[in-house]
Amino acid sequence: MSRTKNGRAVARTVEIAILLALPILFHYLFPILIIVPKPYTYLGIALLLPGFALATWAAKTFRKVGTSYQLHGESSALTTSGPFRISRNPMYLAMVIWIVGLAVLLGSLTAFLFPVILFLVANFLIIPPEERNMEHMFGEQYSEYRRHVRRWV
Repeated sequence: MSRTKNGRAVARTVEIAILLALPILFHYLFPILIIVPKPYTYLGIALLLPGFALATWAAKTFRKVGTSYQLHGESSALTTSGPFRISRNPMYLAMVIWIVGLAVLLGSLTAFLFPVILFLVANFLIIPPEERNMEHMFGEQYSEYRRHVRRWV
């Protein structure tokens, strides 16, 4: 594995660990209020699975088109097929769904802060610069895609 690929693998592992560890850690350190009682917490699995499936589908679509799906990866092609027909950001959508599922599984109000934070960070800090970059790289093709496909769903 090259140094770049190894660095990406480490970054991906750290991102996943943070997405997993922080809600769980905060759930146990600061259990403010249980808002989803057991056994209803197990309904979180009904969100975890589709979130994982959507992320997998989007990643496979990226690979099929031959472009990067890393947060800081460079896009080499405009991806408009698969889940990108219904969302311009299915990877972020999948992460939000997944983190909501984890929050339901944990059941505490503290855990529900993380999907809200993830949504706000993605929607206002991460996606706008990515969209400007896509507009710059793909011009009218991206503008047309943007007119027909919503940011989230």
